[in-house]
Amino acid sequence: MKFKAISAAFLAIFLAACAISSKQVSDDEIGLRKISLLDEQDVSIKDINWTAQPAGMSKKLDRSFENAPPFISHDIEGMVPITKDLNMCTTCHLPEFAKDAGATPVPKSHLYDLRNNKDKGGVLHDERFVCTTCHVPQANVNAPKANSFKADFRDKNGNTKSNLLEVLNDGVK
Repeated sequence: MKFKAISAAFLAIFLAACAISSKQVSDDEIGLRKISLLDEQDVSIKDINWTAQPAGMSKKLDRSFENAPPFISHDIEGMVPITKDLNMCTTCHLPEFAKDAGATPVPKSHLYDLRNNKDKGGVLHDERFVCTTCHVPQANVNAPKANSFKADFRDKNGNTKSNLLEVLNDGVK
């Protein structure tokens, strides 16, 4: 009983200290525009120069960090929207086609049911068919803020290959 009372008092003091020391951030301080997030008067969509190289002719882009979804390095006009019945990405990126197409094959994790710990036997898992959920085309733009992040890959091929399925449970016991 005494322990519960002391714990409750400590928790109350901790929460009060957090509330006192927390600095509120206004909408004007969030984001790159430095104006209220609710102000949409001056919002304009910039004309973005997307990678225009067709599939098979583009330069492959390194991953941003270990097991990051790679960027789509080619033009995707005419390939979207992706539906369960029509997915143009699979015509080149499924393992049985990738080598001949010169494409990056989907990793083993896309052919595996992670929830039920079951190999799908080379079939793309139902939760992985909308490729653009994770993979996005690379835009040719200047970054609004400098980025000095340098990825540290554990595997020498980590910038071009995924080993997610092999390391998914690293550190979990």
